[in-house]
Formats: sequence, C-alpha cells, structure tokens
Amino acid sequence: MKMNGWAVAGLLFLMMVATGSFAQSAIKVSSPDFRNGGRIGMRQVFSGFGCSGGNVSPGIRWRHLPEGTKSIAVTAYDPDAPTGSGWWHWVVYNIPPSVRKLSPGAGSPDGRRLPGGSVQAATDFGMKGYGGPCPPKGDLPHHYIFTVYALKAPHLKLPADASPALVGYYLHMNMIGKGTLVGRYGR
Repeated sequence: MKMNGWAVAGLLFLMMVATGSFAQSAIKVSSPDFRNGGRIGMRQVFSGFGCSGGNVSPGIRWRHLPEGTKSIAVTAYDPDAPTGSGWWHWVVYNIPPSVRKLSPGAGSPDGRRLPGGSVQAATDFGMKGYGGPCPPKGDLPHHYIFTVYALKAPHLKLPADASPALVGYYLHMNMIGKGTLVGRYGR
C-alpha cells in the first residue's frame, strides 16, 4: 500500500499524540553559583573523603514548568563516579509547585532552609542533605547533573529511609517534565 505525503504526516501526528511526544518545552534550570557546563566552585565541593570544600548546596532556579505540575523534585547525580552505578549527591522531593528556586545552602542535613513539606532522601554518602563533588584525584572532571522534575503527584509517599533509586523510580513514574543543569569538577 502506497501512502502520499499527507497521509504519512497525519499518521506521524496521530502516533505522536498517542505516545505523548508533544511535550512542552523543557524546564529551564540555572544556578547563581555556576553556569551550565561550567566548573563547580569550592563552596559546593564536599568536605571529607580527601576534599576540603564548603559542602554548601548551590542555588538552583527553574522556570517553564508544564501545566499540571503538582510537585517538584530536584536531584544531583554524578554518572562518572567509579561505582558502576553513579553517585547520588542530593535528592529532594515534595517541593510545592509554587516554588521556583532553592537557595544556596538549602540542602543542609536538617532541611530547615527547604520549602515547607519538602523531603530529602539519603544520598550515596549515607546521609540526608546535599553532599558535594569529590571525585577521585586524577580522574577527568566529573559531570554533576542537577535535574528538576515536574511531577503529576502532589506528594510522593515514600518511607523515610527511601534510597535514591527508589525515589528515582517514583520520580520517573510521575514525571511530566524535566530540565537539567550540568556542573563539572575534578581535582
């Protein structure tokens, strides 16, 4: 069966509608502490494991959330960590949809500077709150991916000791949009 150009275009349109491929523009993510693709400063670097940074979470800002956003999550992940599975540096979820930024230092272990209702999961450092970059000495600079997720669920109901992988599963099951910002750091 031979189809003309309009038929092919119509079929592609219907397939895109059926699969949800008409996603709104990506969430725009930025930081006052580093530019996308730029070097993360010592203020954000971990303090421990041979690193001597300030371990202060960077400020993260976002805009262009998709319609229907009921909560937000922010994660920081290093895919270059020599673990076979990367390294989770920060996991925050249940951020109210009216919030458009996390201030520098919001990722303290006590979470006092986070918006009300927000929850931090334990990171791969084994604690809640932000844990900054600290790649092995001599590695090429690692990439630290800060992702902002727009979620269709108003709250993720997870156990207090939920792992980053479990949180990630629920993020992906409830995601209606996301945007990323990448920082680099090596020593």
